[in-house]
Amino acid sequence: MRLELSNNPNLLLFTSNLFPATFNAIGLKHYAIIGIGGNVGESVLLFERVIRYLQQGKRVNVIQTAPLLKNPPFGFTDQPDFINSVIKIETNLSPFQLLKYLLWVEKRFGRKRTFKNAPRTLDLDIIFYDKLNLRTKRLIVPHPHFHERESVMIPLRFLKD
Repeated sequence: MRLELSNNPNLLLFTSNLFPATFNAIGLKHYAIIGIGGNVGESVLLFERVIRYLQQGKRVNVIQTAPLLKNPPFGFTDQPDFINSVIKIETNLSPFQLLKYLLWVEKRFGRKRTFKNAPRTLDLDIIFYDKLNLRTKRLIVPHPHFHERESVMIPLRFLKD
């Protein structure tokens, strides 16, 4: 299903089996919004596998997913369009533990870091973690550029509080 988005012909908002979706909360301590993106391989199918994988583990519980957005790359532009969305999770992990876990999930699902803004199978970014403001060398929350990225801002509109 395709959803009407805007007059921008380079953006396409669409849905799949698990985007958007709502799941039951189980009462973990912290909430986070995670950006999910990729442009290598079958991104939509991979994202659905990632959601199922996260749900099977004990570290995070996915509560909600937003529709998917197809959008052009930025930075390094000589690559395919990206598919992006956001997911709302609950977790007992600290922000640094969550970052470590998400990097591990990226690697498990084929992420290879070759250069900045390179094509990728999977990108998982912490956009928000509770109402935390954190600035370290390893992690900045809220994500420092989230408000500049349509790939975050448009799907974010579809998450319920």
